[in-house]
Amino acid sequence: MVLNLSESQPIEGEQGSIETIVDDPGIAGALYAVICHPHPLYGGTMDNKVVTTVARAFRGLNFPTVRFNFRGVGSSMGSYDGGEGETADALQVVKWGAKRWPGRGVVLAGFSFGAYVSLRVSQIYPLSRLITIAPPVGRFSFSELNTPSCPWWVIQGDADNVVEPQNVIDWARLQVPKPTVIVMRGASHFFHGQLTELRQILIDTFRSD
Repeated sequence: MVLNLSESQPIEGEQGSIETIVDDPGIAGALYAVICHPHPLYGGTMDNKVVTTVARAFRGLNFPTVRFNFRGVGSSMGSYDGGEGETADALQVVKWGAKRWPGRGVVLAGFSFGAYVSLRVSQIYPLSRLITIAPPVGRFSFSELNTPSCPWWVIQGDADNVVEPQNVIDWARLQVPKPTVIVMRGASHFFHGQLTELRQILIDTFRSD
């Protein structure tokens, strides 16, 4: 029998407690996953539909999964810090996961602002996999960030109404080595009506990896 125990697990961060939801199937494996949510000042939380869709995909792959609220969101202490403090939050959650599931590598996924934060974390922590969904190229400074050394996927909707899709595609093409770019036809920024497709893309990506 596979257990899938969902629990609220506060993690100590720089500004105090970080609110998280942990899903652990309780079976052996090589990876665990952490998911970063969209912009805190525009309603982004760990309960965002894209974030929960990514979490369901990872649970379907039997990865222990952690989604969390950045500082100042929900019950997480502190206040918005423009990406700097949020990177520290994500790093703290990743390190907590490494202690909880010793010997496993981490899959770090981020949506929108969370994608920017995830890429920042890749500069300072060795990830096993990185997934950036609708990264806000043009809204934050991506030019200062190096290409991660781990396998990396960029998932972008071609009807994104928040992030210019071509900016994301052009930026991804400049990376060395290049990430795997998946363009979803007709998908808006929040993937309305296409969340099931997004979930399946993630599952298929890891099953074929």
